[in-house]
Amino acid sequence: MTFRSRILVSALAIAVIPLVAFGLGVRRAVADRVTAEYRERVAALVAQIRRDLDAESAAIGMRLAALAAAAREDNRFRLAAQGVAAERPWLLDYAGQAMSLAGLAMLQFQDDSGRIVSSGHFRNEFDRLEPGLPRALAAAPGGLAIVPARSAAGPFLAFARVDSLRIGRRAITIVGGTAVGPLLARLARDGALTVSLEHPGGAVPAGDTAQGTVEIVGALEMPYIDDGGGGTGDGGRVMPARLVVRHSLASLAALRRAVDAWFAIAVMASAAVTLLLAGWLSTRLSRPLAALARKTAEIDVDRLDVTFESERDDEIGALARLLGGMTERLRAGAARLREVERRAALGDLARQVNHDIKNALAPIRNVVRHLADVARARPGELAAVFGERQGTVDSSIAYLESLASNYARLSPRLERRPCDVNAVVRDTLRNLAAGKVEVTARLAESVPAACTDPLVLRRVVENLVGNAIDALDGKPGAVTVSTERTDGDDAPGVRLTVADTGRGMSKTELDRAFDDFYTTKPGGTGLGLTIVRRLVLDSNGRLRVETAPGAGSGFIVELPGDPGGAA
Repeated sequence: MTFRSRILVSALAIAVIPLVAFGLGVRRAVADRVTAEYRERVAALVAQIRRDLDAESAAIGMRLAALAAAAREDNRFRLAAQGVAAERPWLLDYAGQAMSLAGLAMLQFQDDSGRIVSSGHFRNEFDRLEPGLPRALAAAPGGLAIVPARSAAGPFLAFARVDSLRIGRRAITIVGGTAVGPLLARLARDGALTVSLEHPGGAVPAGDTAQGTVEIVGALEMPYIDDGGGGTGDGGRVMPARLVVRHSLASLAALRRAVDAWFAIAVMASAAVTLLLAGWLSTRLSRPLAALARKTAEIDVDRLDVTFESERDDEIGALARLLGGMTERLRAGAARLREVERRAALGDLARQVNHDIKNALAPIRNVVRHLADVARARPGELAAVFGERQGTVDSSIAYLESLASNYARLSPRLERRPCDVNAVVRDTLRNLAAGKVEVTARLAESVPAACTDPLVLRRVVENLVGNAIDALDGKPGAVTVSTERTDGDDAPGVRLTVADTGRGMSKTELDRAFDDFYTTKPGGTGLGLTIVRRLVLDSNGRLRVETAPGAGSGFIVELPGDPGGAA
């Protein structure tokens, strides 16, 4: 992301985030306030509905009391209730006429055995036993309960109460009430308010359901009398039901949409103005900074003549002058660095020459010691022994001459040609004296020629075998040098392995094994493995190590084969 883009994004965030937070806070505060007002209003409506139900219950009770008084004064009703057969048809129709006059939706008369002697809402209910209904109504809180009933048009629910009268020795029970559906519609005075009934048998919605999002805001518990079988009358169990009051939140949703619309307009306008101002400001800042960046990009170790001049008196001018001073210091530092690098390179070269010469002098030293021992013990055999060891001396001297030629060029060029790996290994091992260490060569006969410099390969073998002998720390042990054939991309290659039975290396030691000047041997230079890795890589080969503490180490060199040679 560019500096200009960062300015634009930062300015946009600074302008929009507080506005968004403010808008969301206002929206939430408005919604909470309006919702609280709705709840207060609905709480008042719920209380009013409770009072309306109490008034409805009292009205039903008054009507039933009036019907009881009228029945006691009606001679024909009294005769029919006492069993006069001639008045029985008149009794069957009595409840229907009384229900119409009283404005009830349900009315029935029962004798003292619980038998229905007259039913106004369903004439065919006479002679049906329903003794549990009056008892349940009498036990209901407040005397008002929801009762399932049926008429010729179908089943319905009613808010019912119970009353009674005595005619002679007989007790007559009156059960009456109003239909639930119309009453629910009357209870919902507010157009945004709905009142529904939830009971064990299902639910009765209000007659006029409010539109829009609704929220349950209140409920009135009511007793529900189960008829035990769809109006068969063998029930009488009281179960819970409730009147659920809901209020529409459509107006609140409309208010929120209006607030959201104005909020979106404010955010977009603020974002547009912010982007314009930030774009102008970022242009004023980014152009001089881009010019400084172009000049800075021209700075290089070999080109430190770039100048930074500025007449500005602000931070950008100060930055330009700071860059100019830094460039001056870089010029002086680069000169000092070149001198330090030259001296470091000479030091590294001296260490490497010392390391290679020590490796080349070791066979000569061994031959000289051998000749000295023979001269003291068997002087007569000195000439013969010198003849046997003359090849080692000549080989070591030739090796030193090759090193001298290579170091004379400072950067020796490898002569990649077919090289007999087994022959180089045998010649190198013949010139090394292992002392107590047993150096074993396991050379495969089918090894193809490797494409490398024989001198490089000899240096690799000498360093690896020397490190393996040193890893034994003067203790008896074994060093094994083996070769085997590998499959290459262009031609078969050679795998050279130098393994020892020494102490091995820890993970920390292995991680630093190829670092320059890192050594664990007293008097060591720490360049052996570094030289080996560089020589292997220069030969397009690979080097890896298999080691573990106490299990010895194995250095594996994989060299490419000669593409033009025979397998």
